[in-house]
Amino acid sequence: MRSTLALLAALAVLLTAAATPARTPDPHSDPTRTPAAPAYTVELSSDGTGTRWHGHESVRFTNASAEPLREVYLRLWDNAHGGCAAQPVTVTGLTGGTPDALSVGCTALRVALPAPLGRGASGVIAFGLGVEVPDGTDRFGHDGPYSFLGNALPVLAIRDAAGVHLDPYTDNGESFYTQAADFTVTLDHPSRLLVPATGRSVDIPGSAGRTVTRAVAKRVRDFAWAAGPFTRVSATSPAGVRIDVYSTASVGSADARSMLALATSAVDAHARRFGTYPYGRLAAVLDDGFWFSGMEYPGFVLDRVSTTALVHELAHQWWYGIVGDDQYHAPWLDESFSDYATDLALGKLGEGCWRDVSWESAAERLTNSMRYWDAHPTRYGTVVYDFGKCALHDLRRLIGGTTMAELLRTYARTHWYGVSTTAEFKAAAQAATGTDLTEFWKLHRIDG
Repeated sequence: MRSTLALLAALAVLLTAAATPARTPDPHSDPTRTPAAPAYTVELSSDGTGTRWHGHESVRFTNASAEPLREVYLRLWDNAHGGCAAQPVTVTGLTGGTPDALSVGCTALRVALPAPLGRGASGVIAFGLGVEVPDGTDRFGHDGPYSFLGNALPVLAIRDAAGVHLDPYTDNGESFYTQAADFTVTLDHPSRLLVPATGRSVDIPGSAGRTVTRAVAKRVRDFAWAAGPFTRVSATSPAGVRIDVYSTASVGSADARSMLALATSAVDAHARRFGTYPYGRLAAVLDDGFWFSGMEYPGFVLDRVSTTALVHELAHQWWYGIVGDDQYHAPWLDESFSDYATDLALGKLGEGCWRDVSWESAAERLTNSMRYWDAHPTRYGTVVYDFGKCALHDLRRLIGGTTMAELLRTYARTHWYGVSTTAEFKAAAQAATGTDLTEFWKLHRIDG
């Protein structure tokens, strides 16, 4: 979720996007998503402030496609923050393949494999990794002594029926589209810094004045962490999920405890609707200096002190995290669904909200990609969040609350650790009801 607009950033993204040709699916290509089953192993050590990290990363992967895999692409997403002139993420000494020049604003690195991998064959690439966190209270940035490292680790791009996904970075929303993967991450840092991270973490003593945080995360789509002199409060939800709330100095203790109580309630509410939360732990990092309302990562969210934002980011643990989607080409599949889940968790039923829908143009569709929303940034939140959740409320009213609840729970279960598409959701919704939904999709501008 990136609901606050950054117009200058949006303009830069628009210019990049405009220069990127649209992808046309090859009807003869294998539709399987590959590389599959990535396993990332990372060892990083920080400087005294937690803003500079250096070390090593490797990734093992398997070709799931009938087509030989001759190359893979790493996405160095956070190079969008510094550009090619000042790259915050650097890859050196790569082994297991031959790297090409960086592309897509230095956020994509093609690696030619030494020999084609057939279906079921595996490969490994490894490289030195450097990360320098820029100044700025952002999903990748630092607010004084507090560093936030979202999307800092290079991850593999997906190849599917549309080809290799090399979409540009967007600051309005998300560009990310990844397979569920395993991460084993070791972070060596000054002991005075707390390091919340995706997955289950264990702290062990390091060298003098330092601590080693070892985090293991299974079947997650990304890995994020933070570092700083946070204040931490913790609790366990009634269903057994450990919640840790980390706060910067901008957040008072009463607000932190209020957000902790909210999180323990909301995570169980989402689990009752969509399936048991599988990761055991969740970290919420609060800073009231964020220019955006909140940002989601598996088992890890960044938020301001905001009831709706926190409940929304926790809903993303299911809609994007467990049930994946192509966040650049189909942002409604996680944002609309998470906003709908937020309403339900807060006891809101969206009565009559579709009556307030007014489309700006014939080209405006609920299912438009971030390419469209970066060109129309003031409409992104209105359509994808507001109209999107209202469409789902309308669908619930049309097919009935019990049917809608079972539809979403079953849909989540059948796409658990997989990827959702608009076509698949429409087919599942139609199969769940005897009501013809053709006119519903047209009225709500849900294409696909």
